[in-house]
Amino acid sequence: MAEKAKMIVDKDFTIGEIDERLYGSFIEHLGRAVYGGIYEPGHSDADENGFRRDVIELVNELQVPIVRYPGGNFVSGYNWEDSVGPKEERKRRLELAWRTIETNEFGFNEFVDWAKKANTEVMMAVNLGTRGIDAARNLVEYSNHASGTYWSDLRRKHGYEQPHNIKTWCLGNEMDGPWQIGHKNAVEYGRTALEAAKVMKWVDPSIELVACGSSSRQMATFPDWEATVLDHTYEHVEYLSMHQYYGNADDDTPTFLARSLEMDDFIRTLIATCDYMKAKKRSKKKLSLSFDEWNVWYHSHAADRKMEPWQIAPPQLEDIYNHEDALLVGCMLISLLKHADRVKMACLAQLVNVIAPIMTSNGGGSWRQTIFYPFMHASVYGRGKSLVPLIQSPKYDTKQITDVPYLEAIAIHNEEQDEVTVFAVNRHLDSSLPLEVDLRSFGACSLIEHIVLEHDDLKAVNTEQQPDNVKPHPNGNAQVDGFKVQASLVKASWNVIRLKV
Repeated sequence: MAEKAKMIVDKDFTIGEIDERLYGSFIEHLGRAVYGGIYEPGHSDADENGFRRDVIELVNELQVPIVRYPGGNFVSGYNWEDSVGPKEERKRRLELAWRTIETNEFGFNEFVDWAKKANTEVMMAVNLGTRGIDAARNLVEYSNHASGTYWSDLRRKHGYEQPHNIKTWCLGNEMDGPWQIGHKNAVEYGRTALEAAKVMKWVDPSIELVACGSSSRQMATFPDWEATVLDHTYEHVEYLSMHQYYGNADDDTPTFLARSLEMDDFIRTLIATCDYMKAKKRSKKKLSLSFDEWNVWYHSHAADRKMEPWQIAPPQLEDIYNHEDALLVGCMLISLLKHADRVKMACLAQLVNVIAPIMTSNGGGSWRQTIFYPFMHASVYGRGKSLVPLIQSPKYDTKQITDVPYLEAIAIHNEEQDEVTVFAVNRHLDSSLPLEVDLRSFGACSLIEHIVLEHDDLKAVNTEQQPDNVKPHPNGNAQVDGFKVQASLVKASWNVIRLKV
C-alpha cells in the first residue's frame, strides 16, 4: 500500500483521564467460568480455598481492577441468600437462564475472597427479575453495614467480621430483553430501579449504581429504553450500562474488523441520550457510561444449541478465539479509549472459559487466548490520559460499512511514567501500512519498544497443546526521529508503540 497513514497528537488536547475500571471483566455463574475456572477444589494448583492459582496469576497479568458478578442473565433468578453460610446447608437450584443446576458451593463471600486474592474490586449485581428492592437492600446491608443488625450480624456469623464495602452495584441485568427472567418494559424497570436505588443508598450512601441500558444497539427499543429509564433514575444513578457482542459467522473479515465503528456510534448515541435527559431535568449532573459487557461471541453457538440441560457447570459459550478476533478486540479497546471522558467502566465478558481471554481444562492447565494480548497491553500500558487522535488514513468499503479507515489508533499519555503509548490496528488484510505519528508538543522522544501481534493465518488459535501459536513479539520496526515516529504496520496486526517523552 503506497498511501501513508498519519496521526497527530498534542499533550494538551485530551479526551479525558482514563478510569482504571475501563479494564474490568466479568464472572457469571455460567458454564465453567466459576466451577473449573476460578474455582476447582482438588486441582493440583488450587489453594486452601479451592481457587486456581494459575488462573489468578493470569488475571494478575491482565491487571483487572474490577470484576462484575454474579451475572449476567444468571442474576435475574439469583437468590443471594442461597449462596452464603455453611456450604452443606446451601440449596441446589435449577438455573433457568442457562438451563443448568447451580450448587451454590461457590457463593457471594467466596467471590469476595477470590477478588481480594486476584487484586481486584467487586462490581455486584442485584436481582431485579424474580426479586426486587427488599432483597437488594438486604444484600447491601449484609455486605456493607458494620454490625448490629440482622443481616450484618449474619455476615459476621458467617466468618466476616469486617464489612465487604463493595462500592459499585448494578441494578439488574438486560431487563429490556424478552429472554430475561422477569423481563420488564422501560417504565416497569425504571420504577423498580428507582426504588431499589433509593433504599440501597439509604443503607449505604457511599455506593455507586449502574442502571440497565439496552442489551445491544440492535434492540428495537433502543434508545427509547434509555430515555425512559433515565427519566425515572437520572438523579439516583451514576452510570448507564451498555452491552455489545460481535461475530463473523458470514466470514466477512473486512466487515467484521469494521464493527468497532458501530461501537463508536453506539457510544455516541448513549452520550447524546444521557445529555438530553440532563437538559430535560435541568440537572447539573453528567452521567457516565459502564460498557459492562463487550467482546466477540459467535464461535460456540452451534455447540451450545446441542447441550443437554440440567448439568452442573458444563462447557458453555467456550469460544476459541483466533487472530482476527484479537484484532477486533484491539479495535474495540481503542473505541473505549476514544470515549474515556464518558465511558468510565467496562467489563470484557467474560474472564475465564466463557467467551474469555483465559482458558482452562478441568484438572489440567490454563492458557492465554489470542484476545488476552490486546486486552493485557491496553490494561498495562493504557493508563493516564487519552489524547485526541487527528488521523489521516486510506479507507475501504465493505458490503455493510463504508469509509472504514485501515488505521485504527489512539495515543495515551502517562505523565507519571513520562510515556506515550500508541495502540494501532492495521485492518488491511494484504498490505502493510506506513504510519507517521507526529508528537511535536512533547519534544524529542525515544523508543521504548514496538510490540506486534501478527499471524499469517487469520483463523489461527491458541490451544492447551499450542498455547503460544498466536503471541506478540517485540520486534516491530518503529523508529523515532526527534518528535516523529515512523513505522510500517504489518498487515492485519495489533501494535503497541511505547515512547519515552
